[in-house]
Amino acid sequence: MPASPSASVFINCPFDKEYQPLFDAIAFCVSACGFVPRCTLELTDAGEVRIENIYRLIAQCNHGIHDISRTEVKGQPYQLPRFNMPLELGIFLGAKRFGAHSSQKRCLIMDRSPYRYKRFISDIGGQDIKAHNRSPATAIRRVRDWLQSAPGKAAIPGGAMIWKRYRQFRRELPVIAEEAELDPGQLTFIDYLQLVINWLKEHR
Repeated sequence: MPASPSASVFINCPFDKEYQPLFDAIAFCVSACGFVPRCTLELTDAGEVRIENIYRLIAQCNHGIHDISRTEVKGQPYQLPRFNMPLELGIFLGAKRFGAHSSQKRCLIMDRSPYRYKRFISDIGGQDIKAHNRSPATAIRRVRDWLQSAPGKAAIPGGAMIWKRYRQFRRELPVIAEEAELDPGQLTFIDYLQLVINWLKEHR
């Protein structure tokens, strides 16, 4: 049974090796704060149109984390920028503004440094953009502080405590993955999330 929209957090970010440390930390933090991370990596039906899947995911999530730190041309085929993340941010903001039941949507927008976004997406000026400085520890603190302000949310551990628990989880991950008969270097998002959830239950 899918989590309720009020407990679901849509994560819009790059899904590559370079960003993986940040993504893993963010997904862990969302879970440690009592929410359910959702992203397009959970979609496995190749028969569905991708943009329709994104619409559906956004509709199912009242919260959205949007990282716009990777839009540059450097290293991209054909020297074209990556606009997937700004596109999905725009869809989320549109759903919040125009959706019949989406006014309760809230989002956290992150970039790698303060004010960089003004060079390529100045229309979101006025939003409270948070910089993570490419640091998993900083990303955890940003995400935790934002989720703490969610309406009706009970108190959750501080960012420093979640970071401490995350480092412990990372140290233990190779062993717990092997115990689950999984290759630690080949975890899918669903695999990783299940290991996180199980570990958090055991370390309450």
